[in-house]
Amino acid sequence: MNKNFLWGGASAANQYEGGYHEGGRGLSINDVEMGASHGKKREIHEYVHEDIYYPSHKAVDFYHHYQEDIALMAEMGFRCYRMSIAWSRIYPHGDDEYPNEEGLKFYDKVFDELLKYNIEPIVTLHHFEMPLALVQKYGGWRNRQLIDLSVRYAKTVMQRYKNKVKYWITFNEINSLFIAGTPWHQAGIIYKEDENKVDVMFQAAHYQLVASALTVIEGKKINPDFQFGNMILYNCCYAMSCRPEDQILVHDKLLPIYYFSDVQVRGRYTNTCLAYQKKMNAHFDKEPGDEDILKQGTVDFYSFSYYASLVEGIGVEHSANGNLLDGGKNPYLESTSWGWQIDPLGLRISLNRIYDRYQIPLFISENGIGAIDQQETDGSIIDDYRIDYLKNHIKALKDAIEIDYVDCFGYAMWGPIDMISAGTGEMKKRYGFVYVDLNDRGEGTFQRKKKKSFYWYQNLIKTNANEL
Repeated sequence: MNKNFLWGGASAANQYEGGYHEGGRGLSINDVEMGASHGKKREIHEYVHEDIYYPSHKAVDFYHHYQEDIALMAEMGFRCYRMSIAWSRIYPHGDDEYPNEEGLKFYDKVFDELLKYNIEPIVTLHHFEMPLALVQKYGGWRNRQLIDLSVRYAKTVMQRYKNKVKYWITFNEINSLFIAGTPWHQAGIIYKEDENKVDVMFQAAHYQLVASALTVIEGKKINPDFQFGNMILYNCCYAMSCRPEDQILVHDKLLPIYYFSDVQVRGRYTNTCLAYQKKMNAHFDKEPGDEDILKQGTVDFYSFSYYASLVEGIGVEHSANGNLLDGGKNPYLESTSWGWQIDPLGLRISLNRIYDRYQIPLFISENGIGAIDQQETDGSIIDDYRIDYLKNHIKALKDAIEIDYVDCFGYAMWGPIDMISAGTGEMKKRYGFVYVDLNDRGEGTFQRKKKKSFYWYQNLIKTNANEL
């Protein structure tokens, strides 16, 4: 492994930050989304109900614990931390005349704290947390006006932190727009009964792709040394059999992934994109100049989340899932308590597939296992299952780099400090190296406690993965 390889962790403001009504922050789309029970989807409201618990309001309170949490990351030896900026903390309504200085100062403090420990910030501009007012006033990403508003927000923070942040990611899991039944997190959209869902979906996708490209273009003007990445929810998918028709079904399953990354990396709607538009009978508007913007605003690196793999084929029962994805169960794999199939070798396969297609540097922006952690009588947390999961996935990552010569420059485990689940709002589904005393009802002391995996990851970084 390269001695400068970026080992670290990742989080999202809406799941981690809290402080939803502090520092001049406005409401985000997550602030009207209540938690759900195990395995169920969350419920979206039109406004905040005072008698209901909304997980994002406090989350795990990084807003007040950022110094403590960053110190814990530094103790593990983190070389990078992938985080997001909450748009509504910078522009409370998304279209305010001026940015919120108190919000900008908060992230100044966070970045200064990271840099104090030589931890490289990798900043996601849009991670499922757009201002709620943009949904209420403009209809979310249905509206082309969000391009200019999102780019103005991006320019504001890139200008402010141009000497503190080098790596930027435009949209988190941008292809979830095509995968989620209701693209609320990605685009602030709940489909209306009288609208064509496919056309709305493709129109919103085009607007976000243009906004991503414009962000890259404007960012390079601010600092030519900025490095920009996309972020894809990657689906490692296998054919159920050697039947040729099963291979075509796998090909089709990957189209929503390649659609976005082809545009962001290659700068155009490729034949793959056009084929998917035709397959879906999609129609959307483009303005003169859009194609040139896409061509100019390509990304420097490809980042992606990887948690599980699925199978596809004729007659496959879609009885497995993983991070919005669904498909068939693989009889050769074990699954987590949430039904996500554990496939370390799938990470190596995915790294090769992506690098073969695009030939630009890769970054693993999310990888981890959600589990129910139990405290022992002495207070310790023995999470050997997490260590095994990460050890096997990092072994696959090493093989991809050292045997297959894949160019990958970093790995951000999701998520180093326990945080609420994006899919269900649960707290009992824990990913972290650090336990946070909080339950699904928002009750707890917020005290941080190191798990066994904390020390394992500390040693992994110290030895640059030479001791797994």
